[in-house]
Amino acid sequence: MRTTSLLASATVIGVASKGVRAFQYPVSRSLTQLVGAGSYASAVPTLNKNSGPIHLKRDGVRRYLWNSIFNAAGKGDGIDYSTLTGMEAKEAAELALKGVVQDKSKDGYEIATFAGGCFWGLELAYQRVVGVIDTSVGYTQGKDEKPTYDYVCSGMSGHTEAVQVFFDPKEVSYEYLCKLLLTRINPTLKNQVGNDRGTQYRHGIYYHNEGQEKVAKKVLEEAQAQFSKPIVTECLPATVYWPAEEYHQKYLEKGGRFSAGQSAAKGCTDPIRCYG
Repeated sequence: MRTTSLLASATVIGVASKGVRAFQYPVSRSLTQLVGAGSYASAVPTLNKNSGPIHLKRDGVRRYLWNSIFNAAGKGDGIDYSTLTGMEAKEAAELALKGVVQDKSKDGYEIATFAGGCFWGLELAYQRVVGVIDTSVGYTQGKDEKPTYDYVCSGMSGHTEAVQVFFDPKEVSYEYLCKLLLTRINPTLKNQVGNDRGTQYRHGIYYHNEGQEKVAKKVLEEAQAQFSKPIVTECLPATVYWPAEEYHQKYLEKGGRFSAGQSAAKGCTDPIRCYG
């Protein structure tokens, strides 16, 4: 019923020979969203009065357009966390559903959360670190529960793509993990990492306790000397972290877009192909 009423209220702005060019339709939160799509589009801007234009990855344009139409009156059905297979992802889901933020895992490992653009490449970078026990990708610093990938990509949920790490501080320091993030981003670019732009790609260090807060701020302060522009990397308390769909977990190790798995071996220095 929701689909029927929504499609009935949609207004076709224009139809191009290569496919639907744009739809305009009312959504909740008093926001009119304009989405353009075509087989030739490299990125699709979504107008969000709160966060400005955001961009979608090219291969997700059509899927996002239709999911937006079908889910605009709500936020979709959420994620089935029972399908998650990773230790970190499963534990993160349990905590998220309870609305809890912890600084240690069930086994006593420390927890760290970072955002650095598309979470696929960032996760693989942390997977390779000696002392990192497990990782997962997910969404954090947003306002809605159980966000899906498509909803986060809309820019309306307020979340950023993130990586959460279980690590052994006897083998790797939190300071090292923070510095690793800075090697993966330009910390002076707001809401952007590489070609990915939008609030869902903002970068940040989200500390889980006072000790992590001190280290994170120290790392960012020291890094500022290397840049003429101010660093805009967020440094905020960790909030509820919602693990992403199983499809995204350890995505590059599993093969990525081109079914060419990349090594997650500890100490591996192979270049990371961020999209597979």
